[in-house]
Amino acid sequence: MSRRQADANYPLHGLKVLDFSRVLAGPFAGRMLCDLGADVVKIEPPDGDITRLWGRDIAGLPGYYHQQNAGKRNICVDLRAPGAVELVEALVAKADILIENYRPDVMPRLGLGYEVLQEVNPGLIMLSISGFGQGGPESHRPAYAPIIHAEAGLMQRQTNRGGGALNDLPLSIADTNASLHGLVGLLSAVIMRERTGTGQHIDIAMIDATFATDDQIQYALEDAESTAALPNDVWPTGAGPILLSADFRFLWIQLTKLMGIIDPTTKETPLAEKVSTRRAIVGEYMLDLETWGQVEQAMETMNLAWGKVRDPADVIEQPTLRARGAIVDMDDRAGGTRPLTQSPYRFSAASSGVRGPAPHRGEHNAEVLGEWLGHQADSIEVLAADGVLQQDDETLSS
Repeated sequence: MSRRQADANYPLHGLKVLDFSRVLAGPFAGRMLCDLGADVVKIEPPDGDITRLWGRDIAGLPGYYHQQNAGKRNICVDLRAPGAVELVEALVAKADILIENYRPDVMPRLGLGYEVLQEVNPGLIMLSISGFGQGGPESHRPAYAPIIHAEAGLMQRQTNRGGGALNDLPLSIADTNASLHGLVGLLSAVIMRERTGTGQHIDIAMIDATFATDDQIQYALEDAESTAALPNDVWPTGAGPILLSADFRFLWIQLTKLMGIIDPTTKETPLAEKVSTRRAIVGEYMLDLETWGQVEQAMETMNLAWGKVRDPADVIEQPTLRARGAIVDMDDRAGGTRPLTQSPYRFSAASSGVRGPAPHRGEHNAEVLGEWLGHQADSIEVLAADGVLQQDDETLSS
């Protein structure tokens, strides 16, 4: 069975997507659309997505770029070259969705703003992801995830609750939140287009997406931080550190009721002394759990949710991730394989998942233009000679 035939069982089979985005907020949304069966074509400039500089390089494909662009096809277009905008407009006329995450002024300046593209294709659904949204007081500001983490209060909250110096979060929450909210918006617009026949422009601001999905923000909005649940504790055990998702007061009750721990404190014991005494006893109890089997048995007896504090390099051994195929071995285009994150969608009667490695710049110039626009080899050669189409000759010839 060919890939094209197999893809017919994917939920988004038949949707055509132009992905003008770079780094993470846009590419991750495009990757998820691709994993769900859409034909996602990355439109990449000659100087390339900056993530081509990040991660282990195998066969000219660095790991970070590979993870966010796996399964897509690629056209390398110099949008400054004469004839480039006309080529893009021809592709837009055939597309269902366009994703971009430039600053709000960039696409209009290139002659590819929504008003122009809507005239070309009234059914086009365009997703624009930016740090501060379209047309607002800060729309001009460039933004990556750490900027939003700072502006949305996440960095300060991390320090307020955990202590230590101000530092960024160890993952790009603002980018991926914007991606996933953008994905919801896109699919909602596709459904609405079935009723109305028209597309629309979706404006996703990273700061909005972060704020909307911040389950802790209501404490700040209502000046109620003191009413929040006690923070989760990390306890060293004899087997290794664990995070325990339990109010310490409940943990103490369970230990004294079920595990034979004796409380040496009384009603007259000062609160600070009582807390420090009980925490010291819990610390000793945890260290006496010498194997993961003992840890699991104790937590199960007390009906407590817990997790191993894993080194990121060991996550590949996490049992559920392994059992659910969350890490796949993908063709590394150098005669071997490389690990790649799988999309999380599991359908009862449909296929999903990454469908191939990431593309090189310009790898599918001829293939996509032939399929989408009916271009023959001679017209593609003209576009290449005029500098509209480019490709990474070094990697494609190796």
